[in-house]
Amino acid sequence: MKVCSAPRILNCISLTRGLLGHGAAGDPGLQRYVYAGRFGQSCKRLSIIALQPGFVFMLLNLVGIVTLMGCSGSMVVSDWPQWGRDATKNMVGPDEYGIPSNFDPSRRIGRSNKIDLAKTKHIKWIAELGSNTYGNPTVAMGRVYIGTNNDLPRDPKLKGDRSNIYCLNEESGDLIWQFSAPKLGAGKVGDWEYLGICSSPTIDGERVYAVTNRCEVICLDAAGLADGNDGPFQDEGKYLAGPNQSAIETSTIDADIIWHYDMASELGVFPHNVTSSSVLVVGDTAYATSSNGVDYSHRHIINPRAPALIALEKHTGRLIGEEMSSISGRTYHGNWSSPSYGTVNGASYVFFGAGDGFCYAFYSQPVPDDDGYGILKERWRFDCNPPQYKATEDGKAIRYPAYEGPSEIIASPVFYKNKVYVAIGQDPEHGEGVGALSCIDATQQGDISRSGLIWQYTQINRAISTVSVVDDLLYIADYAGVVHCLDANSGGVYWTHDTLGHIWGSTLVSGGKVYIGNEDGVFTILAAGKK
Repeated sequence: MKVCSAPRILNCISLTRGLLGHGAAGDPGLQRYVYAGRFGQSCKRLSIIALQPGFVFMLLNLVGIVTLMGCSGSMVVSDWPQWGRDATKNMVGPDEYGIPSNFDPSRRIGRSNKIDLAKTKHIKWIAELGSNTYGNPTVAMGRVYIGTNNDLPRDPKLKGDRSNIYCLNEESGDLIWQFSAPKLGAGKVGDWEYLGICSSPTIDGERVYAVTNRCEVICLDAAGLADGNDGPFQDEGKYLAGPNQSAIETSTIDADIIWHYDMASELGVFPHNVTSSSVLVVGDTAYATSSNGVDYSHRHIINPRAPALIALEKHTGRLIGEEMSSISGRTYHGNWSSPSYGTVNGASYVFFGAGDGFCYAFYSQPVPDDDGYGILKERWRFDCNPPQYKATEDGKAIRYPAYEGPSEIIASPVFYKNKVYVAIGQDPEHGEGVGALSCIDATQQGDISRSGLIWQYTQINRAISTVSVVDDLLYIADYAGVVHCLDANSGGVYWTHDTLGHIWGSTLVSGGKVYIGNEDGVFTILAAGKK
């Protein structure tokens, strides 16, 4: 551990170079662990999850009872049952989490994959993951859920490149069950090798929702097959084996699939590189991003009419709505942003950062079109790319993915006090480039690219990070590795901090601290506030 000298930094913990790197081998021991820690008598339970790449650490103190927006039933206050904790996707944890400002995950023993727990600090348990882990962990009702790949098989009957979700015991880190999907079979353009499940699972009561590498939305039983096959889906063995293969015998450590919806076969979706988003569950509806995108040439959309956002009935997986705003036809690269939700003047909306660089608000309840098909009706759209990113002063178009050009949206829009905050960004393999963070008036209607702009901050690089807003202060990390603190009402800058490494993850704010990690494996804790 190294303590940084900058006055706003509480601690900067160096784990290992490559721990958070995209596709990098890094340290083969430390890049594939889940850490859970305990911090003092005031914290009943705390989970710290170390991730690759760039989705760093998530620290969750489990105390008390609360009901979270978008989730049914009571949740432990420190449960984190979905990407962004609740449906607004605001990366903020209650101060009651009591997250401390230091911990030490130690180092592996020799060249083995083992770590001496006695030499760690504030670490309760350690669980190994695959070689790539892109999604964030979620925690609910004593279980930790995390997507990863199969590079370190937990089940000897499942070998090779597969995509997994682990369900772990929150007290011990032991495996309860795993979901495992075979490759899509479309090559790296549709299911890149060794990426694993990139979706952060969403827990709603006794059901777990996620998006798979096979371009599916799935619903799982939180208890796995240990309590029987709850169905209606009954062919888990065939699913494990993959198409045209003999069924694999299942066991009690396998996932119980309730239903799955195939967006490729049902809607003609062609995912680019990987299908990746986290499911938003509100009431009886599950919303998911399709990941529809360009082909291998990066110049053509195979199906420009396929929806970028869909709505399913959460109990059955039946399609009940899809966006009809022609997003796919304008998509730069792919649609990977996870949707959010909020209520404005008594009406509820789903907010979506699209692959065409626009942020959209859709009425949350699908309505039938003239042919009786359910659609998600558009309330408003906002172009998050400033005009100067799209064309030069003499009117010449700037082509994607130029450094000075336009970008799509990969971060989740965050809803806060009738405003939506979202930044533009690109696949990190495209490198750094100009960015923009927009504050949008969510009360308006139509194309509000001008009228809906409250403020726009362009002193930022491309970002795939979702913002944290608390006490009218906004925190965001950009891909260049800089953390920015802004006035959420005016967009004025209070401070910036350079972590000196590219950032794929999002800030987490809790208890007066800002937590962020970068792809060099450096985990930084900053003091929240204006100074």
